[in-house]
Amino acid sequence: MQSSYSDQILVVDDSPDNVFLIKTILEEEGYKISTAEDGPSALAQITASGPDLVLLDVMMPGMDGYEVTRRIRSNAELPFIPILLITAYDSPSVAQGLDLGADDFIRKPVAVEELLARVRSLLRLKHSIYERDEIARQREDFVSRLTHDLRTPLVAADRMLTLFEQGALGDLSATMLEAISTMVRSNSNLLQMVNTLLEVYRFEAGRKSLAFQPVDLYELLGEVAKALTPLAAEKGLSIDLKLNETGNTKVSADRLELNRLFTNLVGNAIKFTDSGSVTIQVLANIPTPEYTTVEVTDTGTGIAVEELATLFERFRSGNHKRSGSGLGLYLSRRIAEAHGGTIQVRSELGKGSVFTVTLPIRQ
Repeated sequence: MQSSYSDQILVVDDSPDNVFLIKTILEEEGYKISTAEDGPSALAQITASGPDLVLLDVMMPGMDGYEVTRRIRSNAELPFIPILLITAYDSPSVAQGLDLGADDFIRKPVAVEELLARVRSLLRLKHSIYERDEIARQREDFVSRLTHDLRTPLVAADRMLTLFEQGALGDLSATMLEAISTMVRSNSNLLQMVNTLLEVYRFEAGRKSLAFQPVDLYELLGEVAKALTPLAAEKGLSIDLKLNETGNTKVSADRLELNRLFTNLVGNAIKFTDSGSVTIQVLANIPTPEYTTVEVTDTGTGIAVEELATLFERFRSGNHKRSGSGLGLYLSRRIAEAHGGTIQVRSELGKGSVFTVTLPIRQ
């Protein structure tokens, strides 16, 4: 049976006779075959051309098949490539190869029908994973485009509603002003969610580029606190900004993205706090002189222990009635990591939460 795909198979073996036999069998089935006689040349070919399947002899001089398998699986830049080990060894050796990331094995001497069956099986696996990933890429691209297109009418609606609210389009009754204010808040929330979703997909698609520049964290956090003070005041909360007087509070960062990160953290703290305060503390030289740490502490409802492990995952929205889309904290983590930093949380139900962002100074 001829292959329905133009599959490229790499055969790696230091024995010319073995290579010739396997190459002949597979070429008769319509597969495209390339060969390598040792581990280093196999890795070079895999990096350069990315075959659809690797048939790999376990016992080779120098770099054996186990090491080749380990290096393939440890290379995060490679797509998934099935590995079929060819071995004359016993079961423990086979188990070692499978533990390192191989997908199947076949024993020497190779039986033609068994070889073809295992090759077909692994290629089906390869194609199914590729098709799944392609569908996921198309779905994410669709969501990204849709999200981008949604911003235009939402921004237009926001501007028109603001004009109404300001009386620029004529006097409105108290009842109409109240209705317009509600519409402004709802539209603003929706626009914020759309913007967050768009930023998430930019990060995940690798289309997000950061503009690094010197940023004074204390100054930036002061701007965030000032912007969110009215929101806190509506709930009778205070925002306290504290600075560790010693050490450097400047980092090399994308100012807009850091603003987005801390606005999200402080905004969440306000959202989940009904009484008390939100404290923003800058700890220079913590945990080491190469880093600066920012803590956002609230006296709010706190987070259940079972939710902490997945708090920063994508679309994880939590069980609280005020929980949102589950993207804000995920985006915050992506921003922190894009700066070479980390974000962590400590929390106790009924006693509040502490979100800790650590950023490298990188002067």
